[in-house]
Order: sequence, then C-alpha cells, then structure tokens
Amino acid sequence: MEIVILLFVILGGWAFKNWTFETARKDRRDYYRNVYLKSEAWQRKRYVVMKRDNWRCVYCGSKATQVHHKRYAKYNIGKEPIEWLVSICNSCHQEKHR
Repeated sequence: MEIVILLFVILGGWAFKNWTFETARKDRRDYYRNVYLKSEAWQRKRYVVMKRDNWRCVYCGSKATQVHHKRYAKYNIGKEPIEWLVSICNSCHQEKHR
C-alpha cells in the first residue's frame, strides 16, 4: 500500500492513472496470450469458427490457418461471441494487424 501511495505522489495523479491502466492492459494481454489462447475453451471455439468458415480465409479464400478477432471483449477475455471471430490466412492476418 505504501508503494502505491508513494508512486501516486511521485508520478502525480494523471501519470499514476496512466501507469495503472497500462499495467492492467499488459496483464490482460499476457493472460490472453499465455493462458487463454492455449486453453481447451479457445481450441473448441477456434474449431467452431474454422468449421463455420469451411477452413477458408474470409478475406481472400485461401486456406485459413488462424482465427482473427474482429473485436475484442476487453474485460471479458474468453467471452467473445463467435460472430466476432473469423477464419483467416497468415498473410491476411498480418495485413489486418499492420
């Protein structure tokens, strides 16, 4: 608790809020990448999306190898609806994230 108060004093109100936001964002991202995407729940959801899209990239029609989130459930990791996910090939996925 003392560390949090000290950081608030040192960084100031706005900087402290920004720091806590970025820390929480990093924690969500790390959980998403290192836990959720390796879970059985994600594997099942991924399979449903790939099967729905006939294992084809929805953007170019080539063989899909990945699933892309059109939107993210920021505070509800793992609760994204199937409609927010599409099958995608690696090159289209890289293009989407540029």
